[in-house]
Amino acid sequence: MSVSQILKDIFGFESFRPGQVEIINHLCDRSHVLAVMPTGAGKSLCFQIPPLVLKERAIVVSPLVALMDDQVATLQDLGVRADRIHSGRTYDQNTHAWREFRSHSSSFLYMSPERLMSPKMLTALQKFPVGMFVIDEAHCISKWGANFRPEYAALSELIKIFPEATIGAFTATADAATQQDIIDKLTNNRAIKFVQGFDRPNLRLAVEAKTSWKSQLLSFLENKQDCSGIVYCLSRKQTEEVASFLRDKDFNAIAYHAGFDAKTRRENQDHFMTDSSVVMVATIAFGMGIDKPDIRFVAHVSLPGSMEAYYQEIGRAGRDGHPAETLLLFGLGDLLQRRRFIEDDGDDEGHKNREHKRLDSLVAYCEAPACRRRALLHYFSEQIESCGNCDNCINPPILLDGTELAKMVLSTVYRTGQLFGAVHIIDVLRGSLTEKVVEKGHERLSVFGVAPGYSKSYLQGFIRQLVAAGHVTLNIKKFGGLEISQSGSVILRGELQFEFKKIEDMPIESKSSRRLKKSITEHSYTDENADLFSRLKQKRLAIAQEQNVPAYVVFSDTVLYQMVDKKPANEDEFSKLFGVGAKKLEKYGDVFLAIINNEQ
Repeated sequence: MSVSQILKDIFGFESFRPGQVEIINHLCDRSHVLAVMPTGAGKSLCFQIPPLVLKERAIVVSPLVALMDDQVATLQDLGVRADRIHSGRTYDQNTHAWREFRSHSSSFLYMSPERLMSPKMLTALQKFPVGMFVIDEAHCISKWGANFRPEYAALSELIKIFPEATIGAFTATADAATQQDIIDKLTNNRAIKFVQGFDRPNLRLAVEAKTSWKSQLLSFLENKQDCSGIVYCLSRKQTEEVASFLRDKDFNAIAYHAGFDAKTRRENQDHFMTDSSVVMVATIAFGMGIDKPDIRFVAHVSLPGSMEAYYQEIGRAGRDGHPAETLLLFGLGDLLQRRRFIEDDGDDEGHKNREHKRLDSLVAYCEAPACRRRALLHYFSEQIESCGNCDNCINPPILLDGTELAKMVLSTVYRTGQLFGAVHIIDVLRGSLTEKVVEKGHERLSVFGVAPGYSKSYLQGFIRQLVAAGHVTLNIKKFGGLEISQSGSVILRGELQFEFKKIEDMPIESKSSRRLKKSITEHSYTDENADLFSRLKQKRLAIAQEQNVPAYVVFSDTVLYQMVDKKPANEDEFSKLFGVGAKKLEKYGDVFLAIINNEQ
């Protein structure tokens, strides 16, 4: 039978989807192939048709028992002879599957990489011809790929043991480095590569700063009680916590993680696959190869490990082509935890560095000021116009100049020794006399209290954007302490501006500060006031240079304007200026009062 006949007569389709026929034709010509295809693009059909056309046997390597069972059941339902061997079946069932394949009564035999690469199985397979080896979820063979599985590594021996066989590698998730790694390991760099594209326009993308995951998740799930979806969590403990919370809110939620026994995992997965209104709350242990077409949403209450992992996980939604929604909650705590995971993963520094960079890309995506889909696809070297179906396209963020505040943050990070996390830095910025601030003597620093009008949540969001932009990094070895990057140093020197997305929680303003803002919006001083303002600025600059700090660290322009407008005559009046605390008064009061009173 021809390719088109098999497509129509067996699979019931009149035509191929874009890209399918080219892959099929090359496999029929016995060329090794790597196919990178988005979820829902029909990759299974690409490797199921060639063995039927050539009337050959094919081994399909699959990472999950459930996936094997689903694909075999689908083929058998179409009248195609296929079977599987795995630990979930009895000895007699596995033996029968093997005998059917050996006698060529079945065309497809599914098994895990561990089963395939066992010495006993390899010896048995060399006694008769196997036309094709299909490696599904092929990114698992690469240390650069999401969901790397060491068990896949042995598959690189297949091309040596079976030089006449065709290798077909398939994945939905692989950047350029991962693609090349797959080709090198599986085919000795001899595969033809097909990258169909990564765009899933039916998925609505959204990212929110994590403030209260419970209320944010409930808001996202509003009107979704009757829908099937997945909520991804970072840990087993969090998985069970989220599932319990959702059940209390009348959602049909079940948990899934590697800590459950095989029976429980299978029961929960079967429940999810067969019920159209189940919310599966899971770690990354769930989902690879899950082909449930009607998943209407995917939410992440914690940060995924990389752009590849994120793409793969959201790709489980909307496989039927109908609209689906995604939500990612992003916080610095999750980022720190992900950094720790990378550092704890072996001793290969090159691998660690690459994984940190992959995580950097995801963080940048989370804080992207423009179209998210464009940012996501750009990572996979694909260019599109703005999508109109992400949060940034629907509600474009307002960009503001945050250079001065960035200097305040960076200077505080520097003055505290680049040893402390965001919480402590914020306490210093806001002038909070916490136990830790006092213990470290940071209330005596020139930066103490330089940003009293900003809320904690506002500064958290601002620092998160500094991290996303790469101006500040998290040092894992220093327990998540903030460090200034090279670009951050450039901002601190006043040689680079920093734009940030407007944060909804705007700075706190008292009545007095609002009155002050009105009075200092426009300052066009003349005569004596102009001269006074100039002399105040000169003194501020001289002190700043002496201390090697930005000028605003001594006093902001706002405080200088007050000095000119109010002309305090003594320490008591000087202390009442907005932005002058006890420490500022002690350090600079006499110097600036002398200028104001023409004593200097």
